Amino acid sequence: MLIMKVAVFGKNKEEIIPILITRGLSVVEGDTVPDFVASYGGDGTLMRAETAFPGVPKIALRDSQICKKCSSLPNEVVLDRVLLGEYKIEEMFKLSAQIKGEEITGFNDIVVHNKDPRHAIRYKILVDDKLIHHEIIGDGIVVATPFGSTGYYRSITDSFFETGIGLAFNNSTEQADHMILEEGSRIELSLTRGPAIVYADNHEKMFDMEEGDTVLIEKSKEKAKIVRVE
Repeated sequence: MLIMKVAVFGKNKEEIIPILITRGLSVVEGDTVPDFVASYGGDGTLMRAETAFPGVPKIALRDSQICKKCSSLPNEVVLDRVLLGEYKIEEMFKLSAQIKGEEITGFNDIVVHNKDPRHAIRYKILVDDKLIHHEIIGDGIVVATPFGSTGYYRSITDSFFETGIGLAFNNSTEQADHMILEEGSRIELSLTRGPAIVYADNHEKMFDMEEGDTVLIEKSKEKAKIVRVE
């Protein structure tokens, strides 16, 4: 029998490790490449797990009341079904942001936000080289994947989507409605008054934007994989 190698990710991962071991799973650390990653926590933990182990299938296990991406089944049942092969792996695209010669990827979203909450930023947006409005004033934008559309994007738009890329305008003074774009769309934001910051998901790393800087956001070549158990 092939023993599955599982890396465990989460603030309280010591709680779930004994349950994995009693089911015959091999918990691995260090340089060993796992077959799966057990993300033990909530939605934020799942995003951080993808950052730590990009592309490795994630088993979302609940350690939080707020885990919309977790199965409604108990963790033990989820693991038992994975061991029985009763699961599917769903592949999801991620987003890439390119700025100042560097690149970051987001599983949920890419956010451009005013750095100083007391002052709005001004910016222009091109979607596939087409100008959207002349100049927009506000707190910035949220560019979301379908996976991330139930997060920050939804709090702005009161909506979510299942295909494409979502573009939401955060606290805009213009009459700028949110947009659902084709999956292959390229979004280019040029800052005409800053400062602003750019970040992906809940990553700690952020990039500063000053007047004249541009960020390009588009579909990444990377994909996230989520284990689905019904």
